[in-house]
Amino acid sequence: MHKASVAAAVGAVALFASGSAWAGKDLDSIKARGNLICGVPTGIAGFASADSQGKWTGLDVDVCRAVSAAIFGDSEKVKYVPLTSQQRFTALQSGEVDILSNNTTATLQRDTALGLDFTAITYYDGQGFLVPKKLGVKSAKELNGATVCVAPGTTTELNLADYFRANKMTFKPVVIEKVEEIRAAFFSGRCDVYTTDSSGLYATRAANVPAPATADDYVVLPEIISKEPLAPAVRHGDQQFADIVRWTQYAMLEAEEYGISSKTVDDMLKSDNPTIKRILGVTPGMGKALGVEDKWVYNIVKQVGNYGESFERNVGMGSVLKIDRGLNKLWTQGGLQYAEPIR
Repeated sequence: MHKASVAAAVGAVALFASGSAWAGKDLDSIKARGNLICGVPTGIAGFASADSQGKWTGLDVDVCRAVSAAIFGDSEKVKYVPLTSQQRFTALQSGEVDILSNNTTATLQRDTALGLDFTAITYYDGQGFLVPKKLGVKSAKELNGATVCVAPGTTTELNLADYFRANKMTFKPVVIEKVEEIRAAFFSGRCDVYTTDSSGLYATRAANVPAPATADDYVVLPEIISKEPLAPAVRHGDQQFADIVRWTQYAMLEAEEYGISSKTVDDMLKSDNPTIKRILGVTPGMGKALGVEDKWVYNIVKQVGNYGESFERNVGMGSVLKIDRGLNKLWTQGGLQYAEPIR
């Protein structure tokens, strides 16, 4: 590269690193307001649900908590807005929420036609089918003529039609918007099958089966009929805010990869490993490049945990769902979760 080009590149980096020179209106309004408004599902065990005191927990919730920790140094500066699958995109486009962390699949049409930016994949999922064990069905290929409960305005609805058409089967859809009403219809026998992302099916089976039935009375069929990369979404137009959301996920993954957890993070501040020193802000610069404090990753891990901690607590073996990590293992363990390096 010529000297003039190098000088121009260095100048550009300095301009971007100054933060205020490229801060967009979304990040500015979030900072001025003093909290992050996060659009979450209306209630999916392990991903986003509120207890009787109104406290939200789940993997999707932890995304918003981590972004809040990165921006404010405080993971609790979040207002949660529960949104159905049909409400969520309009709520983001209109500015009702700052970010969707809503079990939302990143697709080409959503990325381009809706004016959204999807950030890093927080959960690799795939669509499946839940059936009562008494139905005697062992495979989705045996569902010809079935009545299927499905949410409207979703990739789930489109995948369902594609799958049955491709396998020369027919089905009768029962289309219901609110997830709690879909579950009620399924458990009451109004439909033979409930289809959504497999994570949602395991959540439903673990947390929503009405007594006297139990989780053992329902089966998730073995077929996975789609790719469902779930990611937070923000509006086009504020690249700095999109970068903070994206790098928040990468930070949680990098922390896990380097053994930095909520329990070890304070000791790790003393590490001689240059990568760990960069991640935790002991060596300054990474926070400034993103427009946040150099302690941004420390705050995320100390208050929310690394990706593995969040996964296990909410949906993994430490939760009622007990979902195997599968594709969501780190790349070093045979999974797909691979963070771009913080350097």
